Amino acid sequence: MFDHRRLAASLRTLQAAKSNEAVNLTLHELCARYGLSHMTLLVVRSGGRADRYPYYCTTYPDAWLKTYAHNRYFEIDPVIGVMRWAFLPVDWSSLDRQSAQVWRLFKEARSYNIGPHGLTIPVRGPKGERSLVSAVSNLPKRDWSRLLASSMHELHILAHHLHEAVLAATGLRQDDGYRGLSRREYQCLDLLAKGRIHKQIAADLGISETAVKLYLRSARLKLGASTSHHAVAKASLLELIAF
Repeated sequence: MFDHRRLAASLRTLQAAKSNEAVNLTLHELCARYGLSHMTLLVVRSGGRADRYPYYCTTYPDAWLKTYAHNRYFEIDPVIGVMRWAFLPVDWSSLDRQSAQVWRLFKEARSYNIGPHGLTIPVRGPKGERSLVSAVSNLPKRDWSRLLASSMHELHILAHHLHEAVLAATGLRQDDGYRGLSRREYQCLDLLAKGRIHKQIAADLGISETAVKLYLRSARLKLGASTSHHAVAKASLLELIAF
């Protein structure tokens, strides 16, 4: 079930993260708040300063990062491959682990308390930015399924907000000016942020679902966002909507 207070607290934590160190500390706080073992963000492609690319922030232990780099796992990691084909969050259970190399990768990750479960959320910015946000858990499968059911919407919003916070904190992209939102655009984004779906937003505002989609599309264009969840993240970061 959508937890508005938990999401609001998480977004406030992210809004306060103005440096690389603060972002990494924020990941640890988010893990504790959502019952995750680890979180990580990888900037796959930057739309700004190429000299600062690639960039990642993570709660993974240094020993695992060194092992991962030494074995060149980035060349065969199906989690990174998500960026090539996925637009929506991907549960790691759907990833192809049949090859011996990939099987070894996940087995070794387990020895560092990473996995076996995970959710990777691809984030695509309007200027070619590409990021992957992963939430990782070592809970039993049934508990992991429950966690996903209760947190998927929040994690999706947080992934886009984390993407924005990292780009701002690292200087990978300069802030742009944004056109103001109309009253209806604001209302639609605000209700979406609160977990309402298009049909419910339409009923709340007394307008058609088509109108809701048009207002959200207009808000995305004004905010330079690629998806409605991305627009919610940007609107929150700019303090246009509150949680």
